[in-house]
Formats: sequence, structure tokens, C-alpha cells
Amino acid sequence: MMLYTTHPSPLGELLLSGPEPGTLASVSMPEQKGGATVGGHWRRDDTAFGAAVDQFDAYFAGDLKEFDLRFATGGSPFREAVWAALDEIPYGSTVTYGRLAAMAGLDPRAVRAVGGAVGANPLAVVHPCHRVVGANGSLTGYAGGLDRKRRLLSLEGALDSAGTLLAR
Repeated sequence: MMLYTTHPSPLGELLLSGPEPGTLASVSMPEQKGGATVGGHWRRDDTAFGAAVDQFDAYFAGDLKEFDLRFATGGSPFREAVWAALDEIPYGSTVTYGRLAAMAGLDPRAVRAVGGAVGANPLAVVHPCHRVVGANGSLTGYAGGLDRKRRLLSLEGALDSAGTLLAR
């Protein structure tokens, strides 16, 4: 069984789910590529993810820079290494896929495989895949859409008012 709740955010209604109270397996937003959807074996529990809801509210208010939550993502060792490296990208900063590969202890030329792992990130916003940019600094690929990526990077101060990347 999977527990779930929804929570309003500037990105749309977030779907939070996990195998037990306080442990997140997935955070998805509306129309997210590869995002989770409520299954027949899921049970709504609006109290199960209170800490996550509080942290999302603080993040979107600009008061939280790093999430502190329990996860049960169940990815391959390769994907888990990439997702753990995402957590090391500082708030308001960006890295390239090649740099992320190196941070995960992988060959920096493994950008396609790393990009696939980033795209499969089950914890949108929490594992900050929005902080990964193309080698030339372009805002490439985001399962939630580039407008949401811009919104998150703007919130964190990584983009100027014209949408130009400030930090790398």
C-alpha cells in the first residue's frame, strides 16, 4: 500500500506519496513527465507527510534552503548515486550534467546516463534536479517543464529578472 496526500504550491498541486507516514517515495506535480499518479492500492492520508508539507511551504516562502526528509525511492544504485549528488548542489547554484556526474563519482562523459537518472528523479524539488543545466548554461530538460524550472531557479536567486542564469 502507498499513502498519499496533495498539497497546493506555486508549481501546482503537488502529489506526495510514500510507503509509510513521514517517508517519501515520490513528489510529483501536474502534467509532470513520468510523474506519479494515484493507484488503486493507494490510500489518502492528509496527515502522513506533515513535515514535508511544512518544508515545502517554507521552501516556497524562501525560508528553507535544504530539505530534511526521509526517502524510500528505490532506484538502482546508479540512480541513487545521481540523486544523492543532486542534494549536494547548493541552493541558488547550478551545475552541468558533466559536473553532476563527477559529483556522483561517475565519468563526467556519462552525461546521457546522468541525464536519464535526473529525468527519472522521483522527488521533484526535494532532490533539486532543477539546478542542473546544459554544458553551455542553457536551461535544458525538466520533467515539470521549463517554466517551472525557471520559477524554481528564480525563487532561489539563480536567475535574474530577465531569466538569465546568474550562478553556476
